[in-house]
Amino acid sequence: MNNNPLEYKIACEQDEFQQIYALNYQTFVEEIPQHEENENHILVDKFHEENTYVIAKADEEVVGMIAVRSKRPFSLDQKLNNLDEYLPVQAIPCEIRLLSVKEEYRSTRVFYQLCDRLVSYCLEHGFTMALISGTVRQLRLYKRMGFLPFAELVGEEEARFQPMYLTRASFENSTKAFQRLMVRKTGAITTQSFLPGPVPRHTRVEDAFKRDATSHRSSSFLHEMEVVREGLRDMTGANHVQVAVGTGTLANDMVAAQLKKLPGKGLILSNGEFGSRLKDQGKRFDLTYHTLEKEWNEHITMEEIETVLQCDPDIKWLWTVHCETSTGYLYNIEEILSLCQKYKVELCIDACSSVGTVPVDFNNVFLATSVSGKGLGSYPGLALIFHREIIGPSDSIPRYLDVGMYAWNGSVPYTHSSNLLVSLKEALQLIDYEETLKISKKVRRMLADEGFHILGGEDYSPGVITIALNREQCSRQFGDACKSRGILLSYESDYLIKRNWVQVALMGEHNEREVLNAMTMLIREYNSMIGTKVVK
Repeated sequence: MNNNPLEYKIACEQDEFQQIYALNYQTFVEEIPQHEENENHILVDKFHEENTYVIAKADEEVVGMIAVRSKRPFSLDQKLNNLDEYLPVQAIPCEIRLLSVKEEYRSTRVFYQLCDRLVSYCLEHGFTMALISGTVRQLRLYKRMGFLPFAELVGEEEARFQPMYLTRASFENSTKAFQRLMVRKTGAITTQSFLPGPVPRHTRVEDAFKRDATSHRSSSFLHEMEVVREGLRDMTGANHVQVAVGTGTLANDMVAAQLKKLPGKGLILSNGEFGSRLKDQGKRFDLTYHTLEKEWNEHITMEEIETVLQCDPDIKWLWTVHCETSTGYLYNIEEILSLCQKYKVELCIDACSSVGTVPVDFNNVFLATSVSGKGLGSYPGLALIFHREIIGPSDSIPRYLDVGMYAWNGSVPYTHSSNLLVSLKEALQLIDYEETLKISKKVRRMLADEGFHILGGEDYSPGVITIALNREQCSRQFGDACKSRGILLSYESDYLIKRNWVQVALMGEHNEREVLNAMTMLIREYNSMIGTKVVK
């Protein structure tokens, strides 16, 4: 059996039809004695010109098929004189026929996915019910799929069939149970994650995490901590860095606690979800600040920033995200830093989604934050705080939020995790900006060529590709469908659902071939969902 991802499509090529004839013969002549043998070993269905075939292909081989037609009389009309008496009064039926899957693919998800595409096709064409003559050999499987039996058995003794029908409701109600059945038969679905966290990890990172835990007070742990901190400083150009057990939110709260000590006002930039969160964190710490806020994904110009700085000389600090994860927008930190230096303003950066994804230089940045997951490609759980100046402890700051306490104690003032630390140490050796950028460009080009609306361009982060769906499509439905195929997109956050966006995050460990294969599957799923484009 071919292990490559299967393609599901509407048959449209002559070679595909020839294979359909052969599969038809193999199933309904050789396996189920429903028709007579012939020398050509092909069987062209009597309703072939009226059939639409949904097929499964492994490379160029048709390995499964199912046909649908809507023209009466159905084949069941010929077997049941009173067919309409079994159907709801206002039913709009079509007929499913010629369901066939090659033997080596029968214990896989092929049957389910053929039916899934078929249900989508039926809904798009206004049918409310699909009828089938189910072979008695597969009745249990049909029932698990949601097919409901009606009437008595039909057909000859050696080829008996059960009239059944499938509705959208019965199919959806059975889907979860059927998927559990397939997992038991074939093992868990292979997934590929395009989430911004947790991100895919290299095996070296995973192996490091599995090592026995060591005490955070041991000399070996303290040595590992210093190696990690040195690696982070080299990578970012920062003078100092502290490592805490926590998230990016914790790291930004630690920055807010330091800003509370500075005189004067601040300026917070916001054109997305995480800029808004900086505003909220500033408010919770009772900071005094202006806000330069734009609509989501709208460009904030250097001229606009400079105008605010010129108008209020009391502004002493500026706080912004580097990569706005909700859109992929990438602020030009070099230009912002130049403005801050001109007006003697301290720059603070939330770089949680940019460190490890794009090169950064924190040498002259007052404070910056990141995390062990996301672009660094390790497990979530470590908060990183970069700082330019030496910072001492402060009695006015809660102990866990006091950057000075970490600096005073070599980043180990409290309990730490050796597993997270050694995993991060391995991950730092695997950062490859050029590879991430190369894959991102190919994905952007691939999606754009298929007509997807992608936010921004190559000046956006290579680690976050945001797809804005049309109003006619539902991002949750699309994300759910991709998830059922093993493609994990970022789409379940409230702010993405509200805007009908999905995201492909290229953070962590990714293989170019596997990413592009997944994008091909994503495109096919989208085309199947909208029902307006045939994948060839």
